[in-house]
Amino acid sequence: MTQLLETHIVETGASPQWAVIWLHGLGADGFDFAPLVPELVNPDTPAIRFVFPHAPVRPVTINNGYRMRAWYDITDMDFANRADLTGVGESIEQVEALIAAQIASGIPASNIVLAGFSQGGAIALSFLMKSSTELAGVIALSTYLPDLTNVVAIAKPSSVPVFMAHGTMDPVVPFAAGEATYKAMSALGMDIAWRTYPMQHQVAMEEIVAIRIWLGDILTKKRAIV
Repeated sequence: MTQLLETHIVETGASPQWAVIWLHGLGADGFDFAPLVPELVNPDTPAIRFVFPHAPVRPVTINNGYRMRAWYDITDMDFANRADLTGVGESIEQVEALIAAQIASGIPASNIVLAGFSQGGAIALSFLMKSSTELAGVIALSTYLPDLTNVVAIAKPSSVPVFMAHGTMDPVVPFAAGEATYKAMSALGMDIAWRTYPMQHQVAMEEIVAIRIWLGDILTKKRAIV
């Protein structure tokens, strides 16, 4: 059984029936995006449980083997071979365990949004492409899909709505890598909201506003049919 990761929890109201599981980037931790919660919800948004897991600590090859929180090892600067796919698979299993924990608490998968920045976004997209779990949505920021060609070739198109955003001046995950991921997934007929911003490897306020609107739409649409 996959060990459940330690998490930081922020709830926006009592008895939440929605959850957002947010995966941080390389070298950060679950506290990294927690301060953004007030900016991500509208006054009329139903109560949400934000779950911010801490990635395991592991050596990262391109950082001279320095141990840090990472969802997978980075073995090469070439994006075709960048991600340790074994580590990616292990992180997908850990996400599955996090989702199962929320389902066990009474929140169905259809009320769970999976989000991630950079490495965390890569895991969010990998989970989406390899899992049959019907989530409420996926948010992937400043990221790419590892093993893009092979994953897309065997993937079954998902109906889960996706919000993707990328900085046009990103020096860490090049804009071209994010755009290639968007185009490949979009070609499968997936529902993807694609946004670009004149920024580097970061999150901009304009982007946060767009996420808040998108997330509000997701919750409103679901509430209309519950």
